[in-house]
Amino acid sequence: MTQRHPITPPPELVQQWLGTYFGATVTGEVSDVELALATQSARWGADQELEACCELLNCELGTGWGHGTKLRAARRPKPPSLKEQALGALYAIATGADDTREFHQDLETIKQALESLPD
Repeated sequence: MTQRHPITPPPELVQQWLGTYFGATVTGEVSDVELALATQSARWGADQELEACCELLNCELGTGWGHGTKLRAARRPKPPSLKEQALGALYAIATGADDTREFHQDLETIKQALESLPD
């Protein structure tokens, strides 16, 4: 049930960016720090662009329509709650949609959700 954030540059692109920065071809693995910095930078830039678009929509179309809010909600949906994740995991297990690895991940998600409930 793990999902990759939509604004995560692939390691190959980060490697290309590093090559541009250093002025040379970069080979080998991209480090966790390099990938984390590139990811945060990409997300920051995308968020700045989204906010500018939302502001423009609200100014051009008037704030009464809420188009900027709708655009923001569509492009940056909130991650599913632990309860929603657990329900999705339960459905996947019940329908047999999981392979062995996913099955164990889904059991762990359900376990975390149950453990988060008050006694």
